[in-house]
Amino acid sequence: SGINAEYGDFQTFQHYFKQINLSMPKVKRVKKTAAAPVASAKAKKGANPLIERRPKNFSIGGDIQPKRDLRRFVKWPKYVRLQRQKKTLFQRLKVPPSVNQFTMTLDKSTATSLFKLMRKYKPETAAEKKERLRSMAEAEKTESGKKPVVVKYGLNHVTGLIEKKKAQLVVIAHDVDPIELVVWLPALCRKMNVPYCIVKGKARLGQLVHKKTAAAVCLTAVKPEDKNALNNLISTVKTNYNDRFDEIRKTWGGGN
Repeated sequence: SGINAEYGDFQTFQHYFKQINLSMPKVKRVKKTAAAPVASAKAKKGANPLIERRPKNFSIGGDIQPKRDLRRFVKWPKYVRLQRQKKTLFQRLKVPPSVNQFTMTLDKSTATSLFKLMRKYKPETAAEKKERLRSMAEAEKTESGKKPVVVKYGLNHVTGLIEKKKAQLVVIAHDVDPIELVVWLPALCRKMNVPYCIVKGKARLGQLVHKKTAAAVCLTAVKPEDKNALNNLISTVKTNYNDRFDEIRKTWGGGN
């Protein structure tokens, strides 16, 4: 039948195919061995082959996370936040000339020579005063003689000396808070024709008079050997502050 004929042809084809496979030569399989690390072509240029790469795994239970700068997320104390907000406001808002003048501080070299002179006239400390009064009591003296030449401090005291024109040089701190305490003082000095200057740091002025801070200090007199140094300072200060009144009163600040 037709089915047997087809089956016979299939057997013949299968037999022939087996003979072809047997007659073809067998190919030997060669096992590939891993190349030595030194001879690796993929090795990075300049990399040390003796150091093994150990990539870190930062998943749960893995390596410790690296330290990051978290200052942006810190809840800072209130005084720090106020300082930063105040600085930002001064940069963004328009600052009137009367307040802006306190940013125009004395240059570093002149300020150094000014503080060098004023340190010579520091007032006596509480311990020194106590010792002086004791020695006076032992000597049975009622007066200590001539008044010592010292730096005068205290806002009311300095204001009184300016009004009486006894102050020869007035030094005002730039960072007095609230600023209303001293905002009028430069205008008073200009009116009374008293040389004044603005320096950085109420704490620096405070050190001169043995206090934490001082809003303003002044010199009423100096020793004969220091008169030349004082005159040089007065001329510099007058040029930078007193003589620039028209320019200072028109200069606004902030608004960047």
